[in-house]
Amino acid sequence: MLLAVPGGSRSILEVIVPYHERSLAEFLGRQPVSFCSEETSLAIAKRAQTRASWLTPGEAVVGLGCTASLVSDRPKRGDHRLHVATHSELGSVRASLTLAKGARDRKGEEAIVDAVILNALAAAGGVAERIDVPLMAGENLQWQTAVSEQPLAQLLLGSLASVCVEQDGQFRSDAERPAALLAGSFNPVHAGHWQLAEVAGRRTRGSMAFELSVLNVDKPPLVAEEIRQRLAQFANRVEVWLTRAPTFAEKAALFPGVVFVVGADTALRLVQPRYYGNSEDAMRGALENIRSRGCRFLVAGRVNDSGQFVELDQLAIPAAHRDLFAPIAAAECRIDVSSSILRDRAGSPSVAEEDTRC
Repeated sequence: MLLAVPGGSRSILEVIVPYHERSLAEFLGRQPVSFCSEETSLAIAKRAQTRASWLTPGEAVVGLGCTASLVSDRPKRGDHRLHVATHSELGSVRASLTLAKGARDRKGEEAIVDAVILNALAAAGGVAERIDVPLMAGENLQWQTAVSEQPLAQLLLGSLASVCVEQDGQFRSDAERPAALLAGSFNPVHAGHWQLAEVAGRRTRGSMAFELSVLNVDKPPLVAEEIRQRLAQFANRVEVWLTRAPTFAEKAALFPGVVFVVGADTALRLVQPRYYGNSEDAMRGALENIRSRGCRFLVAGRVNDSGQFVELDQLAIPAAHRDLFAPIAAAECRIDVSSSILRDRAGSPSVAEEDTRC
C-alpha cells in the first residue's frame, strides 16, 4: 500500500519481513522471549530506527515493528492479536489489539493490521488524519505513548527551551548562563569562530559559550542526528547551548545580560525592517526587548557578497539603538571566511586558517 503511492522512495527506506524465527532472531541480535508481543514489536521498531539512521545520516527517521498472530491454515489455541510499535528520537508509540476469534477471515484481519500500522506511522510523523479501524464488540485497541526523557528529545519536542551541552557531552538544563554567547549554525565550525570566541572572552572577561538554535526562521528544524554531528565539532573544547530561539529577541529572553557575539552581516539584519515583516515598529520593539533584558552585541567585521570587508562603523545603525552595539576592530580580529564558503570549497580546514587573522 505504501509503495503503491508515487514518490514512496522519498519516505520508505527499507522493508524487512523477518518471518522465520531464526530470521527475526538475527535481525534483533537475540532470541525474543515471545515472537508476538508488545516487547518484540518495540524491539523491532528500535532496530529499524537504528538502521534507518545508518542509511540516511542526519535525517529524521522512524522505525516500525509489527508482530501478529492471525487466522492460519490450522486452528490456534491462543488469541488472535496484533502488536505494532514505532520508535524515533522523540520516543515510541505502541498499539495492541486482541481480535474477536473466528469473526474475520485472514484478509479481514490483515486489513485491521494494515490500518493500525498506517495510523501508528501517522502518529509518529505528526500527521493528524487517521484511517478508520472497524472494531467489533468487545475489541479494544490500546495505544501507549512513551516520550523520550533525553534532554535532546525534550528540546526537539518543545518541553525544554534550552539545554547546555558541556565539554564532555553531558546535557544540563540548569547550567550557569555564560557572559558571552556566539550564535551560529556552525555548518561547519571554522577557525574564525574559535578566534572570535577567544577575542570575545577577553573583551567580556567572563565565560564564553556557543549557541545553536534547532529552529530557524527560514529553514527546516534541525533533526537529532544533524545536531549531534554539529555538536561533535565542539567536543572537549567548549560548552554549546542548544535552544529553540531562532531570533535574538528570543535568545535574550533565555540569556538575560549576555553579550551576543555576531558578524557585521548579522548586525545589519538586526536593524533592517524587512527582517521584521517590513515593520519599523516591530524592529524597534525587538531591539528594545533585547535592551530590557540587559543584552548587547559585540560586532566583528565581515566580508560582504561584493567582497568588501565591512565593519560596524560602516553600518547604518539607528541612533536610538547604537549603544547596543560595540565593535571588534579588524586589527583585533578579522574574519574573511564563512561556513558557506567552506562548504563550497569542500570544507578545507586550510582555508579557514588562511582567511582568519586575529
